[in-house]
Amino acid sequence: MDSESALDDSYFDHCPWDFDGRASAAQRDAQAAHQKLLTDGGASIGPRCFVSPAAGVFTDTLRLGENSYVAGHAYVTGRVTTGSDCTVNPYATVRGRIVLGDGVRIGAHSSLLGFNHGFAPGRPVHRQPLTSRGITVGDDVWIGSNVVVLDGVTIGDHCVVGAGAVVTKDLPPWSVAAGNPARRLRDRRESGPARRDSGPLRGTAEAGGSLGDAVARFADLARAQAGDLLARAWDAGAGRYRDRPGAPPTVRAHCDAVEIADLLLGTPPPQLSAAEHVERLRALQDPAEGMVPELAEDGGPGVLPARAADGWIDDGAAEYHVLSVGYALNLLGSRFAHPVRTVERMTAGQLVARLDALPWRTRAWSAGAWVDCWATGAHHNLGLGAGAGEPGTLEALFGWLGTRVDPWTGMWGRAASPAEGRLQLVNGYYRLTRGSFAQFGLPLPYAERVVDTVLGHGGDPRWFAAGRQNACNVLDVAHPLWLVGRQSGHRAAEARAWAGEQLAYALGEWRDGSGFGFGPPGEDGTGPGREPGLQGTEMWLAIVWLLADLVGVADRLGYRPRGVHRPEAARSPVPGPTARPASALQAPVDNTL
Repeated sequence: MDSESALDDSYFDHCPWDFDGRASAAQRDAQAAHQKLLTDGGASIGPRCFVSPAAGVFTDTLRLGENSYVAGHAYVTGRVTTGSDCTVNPYATVRGRIVLGDGVRIGAHSSLLGFNHGFAPGRPVHRQPLTSRGITVGDDVWIGSNVVVLDGVTIGDHCVVGAGAVVTKDLPPWSVAAGNPARRLRDRRESGPARRDSGPLRGTAEAGGSLGDAVARFADLARAQAGDLLARAWDAGAGRYRDRPGAPPTVRAHCDAVEIADLLLGTPPPQLSAAEHVERLRALQDPAEGMVPELAEDGGPGVLPARAADGWIDDGAAEYHVLSVGYALNLLGSRFAHPVRTVERMTAGQLVARLDALPWRTRAWSAGAWVDCWATGAHHNLGLGAGAGEPGTLEALFGWLGTRVDPWTGMWGRAASPAEGRLQLVNGYYRLTRGSFAQFGLPLPYAERVVDTVLGHGGDPRWFAAGRQNACNVLDVAHPLWLVGRQSGHRAAEARAWAGEQLAYALGEWRDGSGFGFGPPGEDGTGPGREPGLQGTEMWLAIVWLLADLVGVADRLGYRPRGVHRPEAARSPVPGPTARPASALQAPVDNTL
């Protein structure tokens, strides 16, 4: 035994946390040689890590963050990635596709099984195929001893899983969970004894206690910090709003600031007077086209692209600004200076041709967003006394929608795809109905089928597991559930339960002085991401209201969205033949989309 240490190798197999401070020089050399064997085989091991030679490490991919260890007799296979300060204690099993955040503790004899085995009766079990959805564990998570976590589960940040639990479903951040199957007992941040939830939330009476109190506390906090987060986004040098420090000034950021201030303060953002806000926003509208381009690099008004053959301006930012600028001006007691000319000059024939040509099968969200823009332009034009296209064009929109809706899903566009599930379908439905049926106060066709489709999508862990949500995806489920819930009580208890889970998650995502982040970026790293900003804050404030109202505690918030994400209709139903019950909008059906 080396004179520098009185501890033999087996000690570190079982107490690896002592290796860095108590190992001898010879033991360090032996550990370095062992790690080299692993890295020569393709592993990546950070500094100050320990991997016991007595552990069975037979991975396809191994990535250990700094200060992490794998103790003796652990069994590690598959594709395993950890953050920093992670521990796999003695006799633990980590198999399959496993991703751990920073500071994850896996207790002795626990198993993370990121794969599954078929057992259909047609062939012997040993010949059945393996599947793997993987397991994701967030930051700062303690998994006690003898815990089993099954394939497909996501454990959110800051969770504690009690000894002996069997985790079969996702756990939202800050959960304290235990049992077989594991149940969420309470929020880790709560003081006092654990509170046991006996089932899904079932209306105001049951939800009105702890969740209602949490909603009220959140609203008080958000109001107290609204001034700070608006100041954080104000670029004094440019005299413009940006989504967050370091981002460029944008038109949407100014509109988001107006919406946030209206929700939380009941006043315009304090950086400018109400008249100055109105003047700046109205000046951005192109008088010839009636649309609002993105700001130029110098912060001044931008330039729109050329018209398409049917007179439309194909520009995603300008299309969204029909919504954001128009409603921001409404909140400030004003309106556009000019009609949205691209809507005003469109004929019914041009509108139908454009609708037919939209990418309903491949990009239903983009198709729905176009309908949202056109219908919102019609809404603003009617407020100015201008035309919503030639006579009959607005009615043509609703006639086209009423005969193209799929009676099996209640939606427009393609069915589910293996890659995205119902994501495009449901997100496109939200945008389409927001600007058309919801904005004009018309009933939705096939309300029960909509609920079935949306709840099916809301259970997809790719988009709604704890820590994977973004504002767009949650909004695009919450709003349809709220909207069709006015027409039908179909599966209302399930809708409330889903809303309660998402609401508890959302409240925990507020960041002091800076608001909400939009959510995780896309698979390619694009999108607003998790950093708090005006876009995420404006959207999540509206989402929190929708979720709270579905649960029955929205009155505790003290605010109600009035802008782009308002729940109520912005205009009376379209006059004439389209102002009729939903059943009249359901036949005939053209399913050629």
